[in-house]
Amino acid sequence: MPINILKENVNLGKIMFQWTVKEYEKFERERSWYIVIGIIAIAFLTYAMIVANYLFALIIVLIGIISFLHEMQDPIDVPFAITETGIILGKKYFRYSEIKNFWIIYNPPEVKKLYFSTDGALRNELQISLMDYDPRPLREYLGKYLAEDLEQEEEALSDTLARRMRLH
Repeated sequence: MPINILKENVNLGKIMFQWTVKEYEKFERERSWYIVIGIIAIAFLTYAMIVANYLFALIIVLIGIISFLHEMQDPIDVPFAITETGIILGKKYFRYSEIKNFWIIYNPPEVKKLYFSTDGALRNELQISLMDYDPRPLREYLGKYLAEDLEQEEEALSDTLARRMRLH
């Protein structure tokens, strides 16, 4: 279970690597993207009204409102650090004992990410953008404390589709 470092006194150890990541990746979208999504939403809404499925229509409208509100906000900067005893993501601290393994997907310029698999029930995968960091020193350092999942060579299909369709 991650620890809130603002509420609990924790020995974090020396910070070995640190940088700031965005809360989520925000894509620049062209006008045509909005037109296509709008047409799809109107088609779903029309279908829902024709078959008298008002709950589905309500869900489509709510998705539209939530998407609009999400689009109006910019992602916040979140501090990330790798310490001698674990990792810090924002206000949360994960001990190495709470992390199952890590892997790096590095296919620049599109994908440069560091992943951690945690024991948490709700969120079992942390995804950290490497920005312009060289992954080799990170791999070497993390390898001292965590097992590296060498079978993970590509990003998840859902991440690839979201990036290509500019859905985040």
